[in-house]
Amino acid sequence: MYLEDMLGFIFQPTIWLFIFVVVVLRASIKFVPHNRTYVIERFGKFKGVQEAGLNFIIPFLDKVSADRSLKEQAVDVEGQSAITRDNISLTVDGVLYFRVLDPYKATYGVDNYVFAVTQLAQTTMRSELGKMELDKTFEERDVLNTNIVAAINQASAAWGVQVLRYEIKDIVPPQSVMQAMEAQMKAERVKRAQILESEGDRQAAINRAEGEKASVVLAAEAEKEKQVLRAEGEAKALVAVADAQAKALVTVGKAADTPAGQKAVQLERATKAIHAKEMIAKHSSLVLLPDSATDAASVVTQAMAIIQKISTINASTMATKPQTEPTGDSESSGPWGG
Repeated sequence: MYLEDMLGFIFQPTIWLFIFVVVVLRASIKFVPHNRTYVIERFGKFKGVQEAGLNFIIPFLDKVSADRSLKEQAVDVEGQSAITRDNISLTVDGVLYFRVLDPYKATYGVDNYVFAVTQLAQTTMRSELGKMELDKTFEERDVLNTNIVAAINQASAAWGVQVLRYEIKDIVPPQSVMQAMEAQMKAERVKRAQILESEGDRQAAINRAEGEKASVVLAAEAEKEKQVLRAEGEAKALVAVADAQAKALVTVGKAADTPAGQKAVQLERATKAIHAKEMIAKHSSLVLLPDSATDAASVVTQAMAIIQKISTINASTMATKPQTEPTGDSESSGPWGG
């Protein structure tokens, strides 16, 4: 009885109708994710493009022929050989960044737009490398990337794909070129080291020359100051000596202006005369003396007599003329006069 009831319930038309409606709704409702699009075909012909959100199609008539992502995609471009302008073979690989702008063109304009863009990037990169020399490929990567992107976008416009950028990962030259580049880099480093060393030697020589120059200038200035100070000292000494001599002469003059001073002057003159005759006797083989002056005692006696005579004359003269200075004629009239 229970089995019969179940079979009766299952084979009721309303149950089958409900199931049919659910299946139709499930097939007609499409939830498109964000940043994606569905390309719809009806009877095999392009019907439209459904954007993100809730969308409806006619079951059994429409179908989703392609699911296209509008996000930016990154594809690794495998390494390939390229020949530069100066005939150097390189192995270059990179990364390509692109996005789908037109789902219709990306679906019907090319069979596989990812493969097409990748191959186009490889051929364009070989073409751009052929326009540059080896050194430029290392120095101008940004220019190379920009040229590759511009060339790819011209060809990929018909596919509904926009290439955003292309980045070269590695540029690998042959081993012989690597060795030559290493030798060149080593030579450049040696050259820089020698230049820096020579610059250091030149600067050291300049510093030494400037130091010697400054030393000579300072020595000359010191010698100049020394000579100036010495000259000033000698001038002051001469002035002091002259002042002393002048004071001595004034003192002597004042002393000689007295009777006692006159006697002292006459005694000094007689002493100097005796000393002069003594020096003549020492240094000369021939000495002329008066007849009475045969020995030293007589000479001294004569000198004392002369001094006494001069003193007497001066005393009488001073008595008559106090202001008259002795004439000194007695000195010339002595035994050594004439």
